[in-house]
Amino acid sequence: MLAMADYLASYASVAVILIVGVLLAAGMLGVNRLLRPQQPTAAKLLTYESGVDPVGQGWAQSNVRYLVYVYLYVIFAVDAVFLFPWAVVFVAIGWAAVVEMAVFVGFIAVGLVYAWRTGVLRWT
Repeated sequence: MLAMADYLASYASVAVILIVGVLLAAGMLGVNRLLRPQQPTAAKLLTYESGVDPVGQGWAQSNVRYLVYVYLYVIFAVDAVFLFPWAVVFVAIGWAAVVEMAVFVGFIAVGLVYAWRTGVLRWT
């Protein structure tokens, strides 16, 4: 039974830190709410979008094709994030890492070929 009490006591510091953090955040938000000036006007309640007053409805339709380009960019950005550091230390990590990187680049290439073959990369 003593071992269980020691085990739970080790989590006491974590619980204290969590409680202090929640109380500190709540206290700061409360003090901010008490000290801020409260003078709502019609201009302050208006939606602000890049300095342009809103006109019409808030709904706008956009083309889904743009999302495909975003996904492709993210794929190649992630590829670059893994490929450049690997290339810097490639001599020190050995041939097993070369094979692993070839498999990784192969998966990326298969995705690009699939996107190209299905016509996703055509801007029409």
